[in-house]
Amino acid sequence: MKWENNIIHSLSWGKSIIRKEEKEMIANQIALMVNDGDIIGVGSGSTSYMALLAISRRIREEKIQVRAIPTSIEIEIACSQLDIPIASIMEHKPDWTFDGADEVDLKKNLIKGRGGAMFKEKLLISSSKRTYIIADSSKMVSRLGSKFPVPVEVFPYALAYVDQALRELSPAGIQLRMAEGKDGPVITESGNLILDVWFDQIDDTLESTLKSITGVIESGLFIGYDVKILQPGTWV
Repeated sequence: MKWENNIIHSLSWGKSIIRKEEKEMIANQIALMVNDGDIIGVGSGSTSYMALLAISRRIREEKIQVRAIPTSIEIEIACSQLDIPIASIMEHKPDWTFDGADEVDLKKNLIKGRGGAMFKEKLLISSSKRTYIIADSSKMVSRLGSKFPVPVEVFPYALAYVDQALRELSPAGIQLRMAEGKDGPVITESGNLILDVWFDQIDDTLESTLKSITGVIESGLFIGYDVKILQPGTWV
């Protein structure tokens, strides 16, 4: 017997979706790539949500079998709302993954993590044969870090140590990310804290340098990953 799920089925995306028309175009491109039987890794964010809406239409209209591996609670709830079956990465390797980004540079390097799910997102991208990063025009930058800080996911009890270690890298600024809908800091999908760190320069070694700090679970830097960038009507 299933729950009636009145609350879940009445939900909509919590924030207004900016550049909605661009994102709808990208979402429809993603939906057309789905094949019957696919297990798809699904990143977080509004564009991923809109892609799920388009995928769910194909599931209803064409009766295809698709399962999703979500990276966040909100995407898992969206899958439940849209009747898209869930799979676990503990049991299944994704055939392919789609995700968004905060910044994309000319080398296809990324900053991600505004949704607080960068560890699971990086796990899915690393596990997938193919990954498509869906990015509207506002996400493209000439220099990584020009618009957004680098999110650094930190084990809570290591916060002071990680802060000290990060300052040795001479960042332009470090800030504990605070929540807007609750008191206190943002808690990641894995139960950790996020430090938003601004760097004047981001080189190819910074991702591994951050990961080597004891207490850092993951960072929002994605340097050198094999991804395709999907924009409205354009492959990069």
